[in-house]
Amino acid sequence: MTGDHYFTAEPTTPAQPREVEFSVAGRDYTLASASGVFSAARLDPGTAVLLRKAELPGHDATGPLLDVGCGFGPITCVLASSAPAATVWAVDVNQRARDLTAANAARVGAAGRVHVAAPDDVPADLTFAEIWSNPPIHIGKAELHELLRRWLPRLAPDGVAWLVVARHLGGDSLHRWLVEQGWQVERHASQKGFRVLRVTR
Repeated sequence: MTGDHYFTAEPTTPAQPREVEFSVAGRDYTLASASGVFSAARLDPGTAVLLRKAELPGHDATGPLLDVGCGFGPITCVLASSAPAATVWAVDVNQRARDLTAANAARVGAAGRVHVAAPDDVPADLTFAEIWSNPPIHIGKAELHELLRRWLPRLAPDGVAWLVVARHLGGDSLHRWLVEQGWQVERHASQKGFRVLRVTR
């Protein structure tokens, strides 16, 4: 066993390459993945519910859009494909995940519109029309709240954030916490034990 987690900055686990195939909104994706990143072997079930149930940006959306905790980039690639005029920022602490997301953005023809960055490398003055995340629940509640306090205020005044959280991992308590923080929160959908939350100012 190693000490690596998907939120390890520099995974030491050998990168065993693989491919993950899935379909969203009538488009098929085949993305590169590797060990040492989140849900390396398949599209995470929560991410699948988020991409199926949330409202994907329209063809004319320009963004910028943000994927927090991008992993190998499935949400980033779907956003970039759904909104071909938009710029997408993909953020992850994991260097291997960022490298994979950059490669997968190129696979879907969006390399020029996808900016892959470590959290500290996102310009401080940038606000986002949409924020998408299957947030890293396993970092712990305090760290999760800190992550959301960091990124949700970057939402544009009329922007929307889409989050997916498993009910048994605290989806409903997170909903309440967000309301306590002053956000408008709607449970947009529930499926397979996951809550899709629509968050606005």
